[in-house]
Amino acid sequence: MTQINAHYLKLQGSYLFSTIGKKVAAYKEAHPSQKVISLGIGDVSQPLVPAVVKALRAAVDEMGNADTFRGYGPEQGYSFLREAIAKADYQARNIAIDKDEIFISDGAKSDVANFQELFSSQVKVALQDPVYPVYLDTNVMAGRTGVFQEGRFTNLIYLSCTEENNFMPQIPAEHADIIYLCSPNNPTGAALNREQLTSWVKYAQANESIILYDSAYEAYITQPKIPHSIYEIAGAEKVAVEFRSFSKTAGFTGTRCAYTVVPRGVQVKDEQGSTHSLRDLWLRRQTTKFNGVPYIVQRGAEAVYSEKGQAQIRAVILQYMQNAHIILEALKTAGIRAFGGENAPYIWLKTPGGLKSWDFFEILLENAQVVGTPGVGFGQCGEGYFRLTAFNTPQLTQEAAARITQLKF
Repeated sequence: MTQINAHYLKLQGSYLFSTIGKKVAAYKEAHPSQKVISLGIGDVSQPLVPAVVKALRAAVDEMGNADTFRGYGPEQGYSFLREAIAKADYQARNIAIDKDEIFISDGAKSDVANFQELFSSQVKVALQDPVYPVYLDTNVMAGRTGVFQEGRFTNLIYLSCTEENNFMPQIPAEHADIIYLCSPNNPTGAALNREQLTSWVKYAQANESIILYDSAYEAYITQPKIPHSIYEIAGAEKVAVEFRSFSKTAGFTGTRCAYTVVPRGVQVKDEQGSTHSLRDLWLRRQTTKFNGVPYIVQRGAEAVYSEKGQAQIRAVILQYMQNAHIILEALKTAGIRAFGGENAPYIWLKTPGGLKSWDFFEILLENAQVVGTPGVGFGQCGEGYFRLTAFNTPQLTQEAAARITQLKF
């Protein structure tokens, strides 16, 4: 009989958001008259902005005309989009990233999940706890973890992010080959400042490590002390890969477009000690396994960088951050301690009365018909915490906030 990859059997239950979806569906079926408001999964509620829609429609017309029709595109992405990204997101900040170091994809989740394929199954991985589940699960699938015991896998370095250290990952005493960092962070909303990020770059340089830096929420940064890119830190271009997405920045959660930056200066070694370009290895992987993002979608993403596109997406982002403020105020009124919501669209709250995360999920659903995400679903350090998102509409966010203020603990 054909054998499976046994590492998949190590995965703990269902994917977190699938479990939440099933619980919410069961509640709705049992209470059809109740209006449930979701502040749980990080999906956006506002439509694509007019500049993007206009570009998408123009691209559809091109694809319907024999003279302008396009078939397979370049796996790395069309030059027009990579040039726009390089200019607006990096060169405008005096960061020397070239278009050929940028790879267009169908999502940061896909890229973060797939990038680990480039590394040996023997590398030692460090990741934050709480953590976006994809970082952990894909390394479990790849066989880099030991057994699961007492809420954690052996053979991993967990960077505990707690209230005591302001939910910031601390430099480990031991050696890590691969380090996953997410800033602004999902789920805690915490963001690394320049000094903290510099410490990580220096650690990576000293240990010949690679930082996989998830910057999907960069557009939500409001404080000037928070870097918008890891490449603002000297030397990062030799030790870091950066992932970004149009999903939360421009409402592309259903349209699907993102990009990954792999600078030419990032080098890795083989078993014999010879060095290789990580950028070239990623290009080889993409040309083998990926046929690129649709031309239509890339034209829509390009429009994000137009003058009108920038103004329009900034207005939407401001709306979401105003939602975050409304949620934070409601939690304060309810006597619940909360964090985040300043440089990220996520609010990380301490469950009242010492409640377990899933118990608070049930109370919030049953008594307020509001859905959130149990913190323990993001890791051991998430127990006793809970995540809410600011991505619903202003009206529903206001209604959810009003319900939360009525809760008694």
